[in-house]
Amino acid sequence: MKHIIVFILFIFSGLSLFSQDDDNPVLWSKEWNKISDTEYELIIKGKIFEGWHVYSQFTADGGSLPSEFTYEKAGEDYELIGGTKESETLTEYSDIFEVDETFFKKEAVFTQKIKLLNPEVRQIDVNLFYQVCKEVCIPVDKDFHFALDGGEVTILEKSVDDRSLAMSTALKLDLKNKELLNEGTDQSHGKSGLWVVFGFGFLGGLIALLTPCVFPMIPLTVSFFTKQSQGRSKGIVNAMLYGFFIVLIYFLLSLPFHVFDSVDSQILNTIATNIWLNLFFFVIFVFFAFSFFGYYELTLPSSWANKMDAASTKVGGGIGIFFMAVTLAIVSFSCTGPILGGLLGSTTLAEGDVAYNLSAGMTGFGVALALPFALFAMFPAWLNSLPKSGGWMTTVKVVLGFLELALAFKFLSNADLVGNWGIFKREIFLGVWILLFVLLTLYLFGVFRFKHDGPKQKLSVGRKITGLVSLAFSVYLVLGLVNMANLKLLSGFPPPDFYSVFEKESDCPLGIDCYKDFGEGVAYAKSVNKPILLDFTGWACVNCRKMEENVWSESDVYPLLKEDYVLISLYIDDRKELPSEEQFDYKFESGRVKAIKTIGEKWGTFQTINFNSASQPYYVLLSPDLELLNSAIQSADSDVYREWLLKGLQNFKGNSVK
Repeated sequence: MKHIIVFILFIFSGLSLFSQDDDNPVLWSKEWNKISDTEYELIIKGKIFEGWHVYSQFTADGGSLPSEFTYEKAGEDYELIGGTKESETLTEYSDIFEVDETFFKKEAVFTQKIKLLNPEVRQIDVNLFYQVCKEVCIPVDKDFHFALDGGEVTILEKSVDDRSLAMSTALKLDLKNKELLNEGTDQSHGKSGLWVVFGFGFLGGLIALLTPCVFPMIPLTVSFFTKQSQGRSKGIVNAMLYGFFIVLIYFLLSLPFHVFDSVDSQILNTIATNIWLNLFFFVIFVFFAFSFFGYYELTLPSSWANKMDAASTKVGGGIGIFFMAVTLAIVSFSCTGPILGGLLGSTTLAEGDVAYNLSAGMTGFGVALALPFALFAMFPAWLNSLPKSGGWMTTVKVVLGFLELALAFKFLSNADLVGNWGIFKREIFLGVWILLFVLLTLYLFGVFRFKHDGPKQKLSVGRKITGLVSLAFSVYLVLGLVNMANLKLLSGFPPPDFYSVFEKESDCPLGIDCYKDFGEGVAYAKSVNKPILLDFTGWACVNCRKMEENVWSESDVYPLLKEDYVLISLYIDDRKELPSEEQFDYKFESGRVKAIKTIGEKWGTFQTINFNSASQPYYVLLSPDLELLNSAIQSADSDVYREWLLKGLQNFKGNSVK
């Protein structure tokens, strides 16, 4: 218990230090030296906290972001003499980026000589953009002001140009009845959504238990605790502590994503819908799949496991058990890594905040992985009922490999949709999935084998049942491909119906006429005197497709959308660049300036500043005069959604009568 208390105090003291220091891990100072009446030397010094580092201006391309200086009015009021010099740096090879990176530790000093062109100049303004890294990397903009006469510095507020100001102003709506926005909105879906993600994580953990990297370790670890501890109760406590640390480790792995979320409300949405990141996920998941097929094995460096194992033996007690849990996480990575990758990918597709989804999913995974160790320690007789390790675990890995491949093609589809490439259309996506599940069916029935399969044996009942399920799913996909089934079970995974190899009348959901520009949609609504359904959506938004295919398609909802409302669909993840004359800088109330260059960035900012929301789907009912007709709503069943539409229609007609 003493060791446990010391460990907990250590954790809390570390968190305290993080909160005090790591928000600002570099302390900057400035000074200047006068060389002559017209020449000066500007010096910027940074004290870097332990464990952090700042990258040089000259670090290699393709790695972390270099430091970059901007000298305001250089060339007008003064000129730079040479480049900005740096203090001593370190260079190390990065395994992540596969380049040599150059950076500062402990201290960074930058020196720049200038020559005045205008003798009246009394202040030099310098901006430094840099990246400071530890376990996470934080991009920072820092301004320095040098008063050459020794007086007070004048800090001018950064401004946007007149065109940007005009376009920014145009984004802000003069909404009427704005108090209705959140009134009565059901927020329970966020909590229930977290439980759903937790459940998927838990299911992933249960599947991981059945893999050859984890399953054989259950009886060995439980026996260790029950035999090494003095008394059965002590063994149970140690096993439960071991389980707790497993959960803690997987939860902690999700925390860096919360740092990203705190930087910009749209940043995780941007990451999740980034074309290149989706392509990266596609490659990674294919790589994971073939590891499950037995062509190679994914492992973390064995030295990590050896060090953790040695630490657990040397330290002992609660801290030793913690290192045992870390050892399990490392040695089981070849099986759990691809499953965790699938969990990471799935959370980017789920409804709600990506960071909280990931924390819920990782916690669920850890709970499932830890549960057997505690249960079997309390009831050791249950160990006798465990099935023996064998070829069935290889079958589990192969099935997971096919599922990883299926998910990989979802990310390829996302990249195609967001990029509007028009290559991976709905029919092609379904065809690929049909092929994958037909191959899985043939494998399960023993038609072909992988090289790491054991001797051919009689098919087990479980394998036959799984094969029949895979066959039924393949038939279901074929029926969906030929439009004999609606594929509602897969809503959101295949591309939408209108994204087809066949020519469609409309590129809007379910063939409903829609507008993809807010101004155009409002103008049309005014001309026909109809209310507006404002639909914040995304090309890669799974839950948006679920709403369209499962709710909008219902017979008592579809006519309302088709005939009574003007649909304006704004795609937050649209990566098409705006025309150059429509690109602008938007300045938030906090003072932060964001460059708006794509259609998605425009509508994402539009949603945030007017409706204080960054999630999709997100639905708002408006009159043509921008009067809110009901509270905003997100995912809902068809009955709730229909009543919501009817209430908005009733309010619109009532206001029209007035």
